[in-house]
Amino acid sequence: MEFDGEFTLEGVTSEEVWLALSDPIMIKNALPGCKFLTEIEGEPDFDELEAEATDDDPPTLPEADPEDVADRAFVEGGRYATLVQMNVGGVNPRFETVVSIDSREFPRMEASATGSASDSSFEMDSGMELVETDEGVTVEWWAETDVFGRVAQMGQRVISPVAKRVINRFFNQIESNLSDVSDDSSGLRDRIKGLL
Repeated sequence: MEFDGEFTLEGVTSEEVWLALSDPIMIKNALPGCKFLTEIEGEPDFDELEAEATDDDPPTLPEADPEDVADRAFVEGGRYATLVQMNVGGVNPRFETVVSIDSREFPRMEASATGSASDSSFEMDSGMELVETDEGVTVEWWAETDVFGRVAQMGQRVISPVAKRVINRFFNQIESNLSDVSDDSSGLRDRIKGLL
């Protein structure tokens, strides 16, 4: 299945959006059903990672120091484990997923992922590119996904509305966080711009 679209974030700069979308903590908090998102080496033990996960995350923008966010940002070649649980057509799978950052060079990032639940699995290639507009920044995104097992049997008619709902909630949460950055008058914008 192929998904693509764009989402415009108003009143922000591409540097602010880049830093926000490079922050594993902000991504985890904005992604519905995400229990954790952490950098890994080797094969992850999802039960152990879930047991160690807490809701006591470090702050994100605008409260976070931009340098701290840049230090924990996704890195090209990095691998990240995440556990996402969501309702798909009456099924509530818990996808244990490993995400690889395939390329990351401002203003474009590409990633691939594999995930599995007890009776379903998926493979995904995805990416985004930031485009400055008169209103702010448009995030052009795309994903190509192969889904297998019970979830796949539901078909695109069931999966597409769920994917659209998740994507809209995700970007709305990012937009909410970034509107606080654009309202900040303490020089945060200049500090973020200086990081790129």
